[in-house]
Amino acid sequence: MTVMIREAVPADLPEILHLVQALADYEREPDAVEATVDDFARALFPEAGTPTTHALIAERDGAVVGMAVWFVTFSTWTGRNGIWLEDLFVDPAHRGAGAGKALLTRLAQICVERDWTRLEWAVLTWNEPAIAFYDALGSTPMNEWQTRRLHGETLRSLGTA
Repeated sequence: MTVMIREAVPADLPEILHLVQALADYEREPDAVEATVDDFARALFPEAGTPTTHALIAERDGAVVGMAVWFVTFSTWTGRNGIWLEDLFVDPAHRGAGAGKALLTRLAQICVERDWTRLEWAVLTWNEPAIAFYDALGSTPMNEWQTRRLHGETLRSLGTA
């Protein structure tokens, strides 16, 4: 019943997309997922070049129960890279078995191994169970920062100005 963490492989793509949809459902945005298996394949396993995105898989008894999708960031203040955790999700039926902590532990290990200075992510303000989990791990809320986004027509408009 041990949770195992490993790098994602192409065969995991359908499970990753399934977990992303489950995350969208949990975050009350069931129709927000536009990504396809092909989109994840291009980002995680490009035919040429270096991947822009990475994924870890949590397995329990051979079944995929969670994932962490992340990419490399850079801090101009520290002069070093870090990790932005785009999504962390563990199937609700498998929560409490240590998969979430194991995924975050592996990401922290990657930072330490590579001499990177930060592991950062966003969490919805209403997601109190996740916030309590992150607090218990010792994470620090960045309350003075506000996440901003350009997307859709506003992105296209600015990008074609």
